[in-house]
Amino acid sequence: MKTANLAIVFTDIKGFTERTSRQTLEENQRLLQVHHALLAPLFKAFGGRIIKSIGDAFLVTFESPTQAVLSGIAIQDRLWHHNRSVEEADQLHVRVAINVGEVRLESNDIFGEPVNIAARVEGIAEAGEVYFTEAVYLAMNKAEVPSKEVGAFELKGIPGKIRVFHVPRAPYRVEAPSAAAIAEPPDTASMPPFGNLALSRVSESQLGPPVDLAMLGQRAATGAAVLGQRAVAGASVLGQRAAAGASVLGQHAATGASVLGQHARTAGGSLFSRLKGGLPKGLGERARTLVAGRKALVGLGLLAVVAGGAVVAFGGGAAMRAIDAVEDAPSDERNALVKDARRLIQAEKDTGRRYYLEGRLEEAMGNVSGSLGEYSRAAKAGNGAAKDRIIDLLEHSQCGVRSSAAYAVAGLKLESAVGELEDLADDGGPDDGSGGILGMGKCDSKKAAQSALKSFKKD
Repeated sequence: MKTANLAIVFTDIKGFTERTSRQTLEENQRLLQVHHALLAPLFKAFGGRIIKSIGDAFLVTFESPTQAVLSGIAIQDRLWHHNRSVEEADQLHVRVAINVGEVRLESNDIFGEPVNIAARVEGIAEAGEVYFTEAVYLAMNKAEVPSKEVGAFELKGIPGKIRVFHVPRAPYRVEAPSAAAIAEPPDTASMPPFGNLALSRVSESQLGPPVDLAMLGQRAATGAAVLGQRAVAGASVLGQRAAAGASVLGQHAATGASVLGQHARTAGGSLFSRLKGGLPKGLGERARTLVAGRKALVGLGLLAVVAGGAVVAFGGGAAMRAIDAVEDAPSDERNALVKDARRLIQAEKDTGRRYYLEGRLEEAMGNVSGSLGEYSRAAKAGNGAAKDRIIDLLEHSQCGVRSSAAYAVAGLKLESAVGELEDLADDGGPDDGSGGILGMGKCDSKKAAQSALKSFKKD
C-alpha cells in the first residue's frame, strides 16, 4: 500500500444542484466548461494535481500546503474578476476547503481520514472563502499567507473538534493584478477579496486564453446536437429490435398485467424511455411494448393494470392525449399541437400534476434535459409520478440526461433512487466521456452518480 503526506483541496459551486434543475443541458454543460476553464489552470499553476472532477466538484492534491492555500486564494480572486464581467445568472461562487495528512494512493485516487475531514470542512465553508484546518495552518508558511481562526467544529464522523481557519479579506497586502486581470483602484469596495495576493503570481500564459462565454455556449449546443444524433442512431437500432419482439411480448401482457403494474413507476410515464433519444417517424407505434432490464413496462398507448377486479387505466386524460399527439406528430405540425397541449395543462388545478405534465410535454418535444427542471418542481410539490420519472431518466441513452437526473435525485434527496444511482455509479453509460472542449467538461454520468451518492452519505 502506497501512502503520501499531501494537502487535499475540495471545491464546489454554491447552489449547483438547484441551478441544474432549472437550466437546459446546454446551459449546464457551458456552466461546467466555464468552471473548469477558470479553476483548472490555477490548480496546475500552483503545482496541484487534479484527482477528480465530478460535476461541479474538484478534488486536488498538493505537495505544499502553502501552495494549496494560495491556489484557493487565486481562484476566489479570479472568480471575482469573472463575476464582474457577466450577468448574475452566469456568475460562479465557489467554496474552497483544505486539509493535510497522510493518505492512501490507489489507482489514481486517494483515501483516508484527511480526505474525509477536507470534505467535511467544505460542508461548513462559505462561498467565496478559503477554509483550512489547523493541520494546514501549522504546516504552511505563515509569512506567505495571512490567516485567522474561524472556530472549533464537531464534524460528522470525525472524533474530537477540528480547529478551522480561513484567509481574511484584503487589505493586508495589495499587489498589481496579473496581465489577465482587470486593474482596480486600491479601495476595498473595488478590489478583489484577497487583493490579487496569489493571482499576481500567475502568468497570463498559465491562465490560458480568456473565457469566451459565447464560444462555449455555441460549442455546448454543438456537443449536445452531436449527442442527440448519436442517440437517435442508437435508438433506431434498439427500436427495430423492440419492434421485432413486440408481438410476442404483447401476447403475455394481459396475463402479467398485475405484476407489471407493481413495477411500473410512473402513471402515464413513457412506456419506452430507453429509446427516448429519438425514434424515426412511425417506429414509435410499432415499439410501444418493451421489457427493459428489471422493469417491465408494457403498453400500446395505455397501460391497463388489473387491481382488485377493477381495470385502472394509466396515461389517460385530455392533456396526456394531447402530449402523445405532439410526440407522434411530424415536426411541421407540432406547433399547433403544442399550443393545444399547453392550454390543457394550464387548466390542471393541481400544481404538482401541472409541472409533471409540463415535463412530459418537454420530453415529447425532444427536450429531455428541460423536462428534468419541470419534474423537479413537480416532485417538490409532492407529485410522485415526477419523482419516479426522474429515477427512470437515470437510465436514459444520453449521458447528459443521466447526469442531470443524478443531480436532480441528489437535490431532492430521493432515497428510493439509491439503488439506481448505485447501478449507474458502478456501470456508467455507453456514451460516458463524450462531449467537452479540448478534453474539458466531458460528460461522465458514472461520476455524476457517485457524486450524488455522496450527498446521501453526508446526511
